[in-house]
Amino acid sequence: MLFKKTGFPEEGDLVFATVTSVQYNSVFVKIEDYNRQGLIHISEVSPGRIRNIRDYVKEGKMVVCKVIKIDESKGHIDLSLRRVTEMQKRSKNDERKQEQKAENIIELLASTLKESVDKVYKEISDVLLPKYEMLQYAFEDVIENGISLKSVGVPDKYADKLEVLVKEKIKPKKVTISGTLMIKSYEEEGAEFVKNALVKAQGVTDELLIKCLGAGNYSLELHDKDYKGAEAKLKLVLDSIHDSIKSSKLTSFSFKKKEKD
Repeated sequence: MLFKKTGFPEEGDLVFATVTSVQYNSVFVKIEDYNRQGLIHISEVSPGRIRNIRDYVKEGKMVVCKVIKIDESKGHIDLSLRRVTEMQKRSKNDERKQEQKAENIIELLASTLKESVDKVYKEISDVLLPKYEMLQYAFEDVIENGISLKSVGVPDKYADKLEVLVKEKIKPKKVTISGTLMIKSYEEEGAEFVKNALVKAQGVTDELLIKCLGAGNYSLELHDKDYKGAEAKLKLVLDSIHDSIKSSKLTSFSFKKKEKD
């Protein structure tokens, strides 16, 4: 990757590191984003007793680590593998994939302009990275909030063409909340009663998909650009259903949300 940071990471940061040497009781790594060396003590490789450290790490393998201690005067960075959760690994790997996608857009721009990738990347990143932690966040700002790259200082010779490429290659971000809705009515015209409640709920947002699963069960799926927005819409939908059926003592519903992966 072209992306690099200067200085040192902070304690608690998650970083990508490539294993360079595996010793009896420690692992030496190269911290990719900072181009610095780090060390993982055997006690930080995995919980429990480790008989053979090579069962867990191998030279050349890239791993996600947590920074646990820094001594800038000595240049020492202590890292941990065992303190990184699976969810954190997935999130960090996704972040890297998105930044690689952003860099691919820069490479495509450079190819279009017949200029050096390193030159184009430097001129654009020198402007954007002081304002954004990574290029991907600047490009997301273009997609989600409609900001102009010129307005944040990207040189005119790049800005317009880069915006076109960003809009072609990056789609608006969406998150999904889903679950199972159980709704039953023992009214004389119960089926129609439930149908009306669901039609009313469907009118709350265009980002709602309801499918009948049978036996009074329905799948419910909501989309939004972030979880906060999706959760707010979900509440409105469920409140709408509750308002529709609360007048009947013969109708009940419940909702079981699917847990996030």
